[in-house]
Amino acid sequence: PCTKHNSPTDSVENGQLPDPAHWAVADVVNYFKATGFEEQANAFQDQEIDGKSLLLMTRNDVLTGLSIKLGPALKIYEYHVKPLQTQHLKSNAS
Repeated sequence: PCTKHNSPTDSVENGQLPDPAHWAVADVVNYFKATGFEEQANAFQDQEIDGKSLLLMTRNDVLTGLSIKLGPALKIYEYHVKPLQTQHLKSNAS
């Protein structure tokens, strides 16, 4: 049984992501570790990227601001950062 609660990864399994706006830096790091970017997750820690910062990141921020290799950076942006931002906008559109 899983002992972690309320972490972003719990909800990923339900296909529904929690709103990243409330994530702490550790949640962001754990999210990327859980999605297979163990090594790159530390870059988010180093840069103190919390959920709010994550939602503000541009493609350029991810590719150049985190000092991570281009391949993983592209995947992180396209498959994680962008969808999280889109989902956040949708769930907060009034």
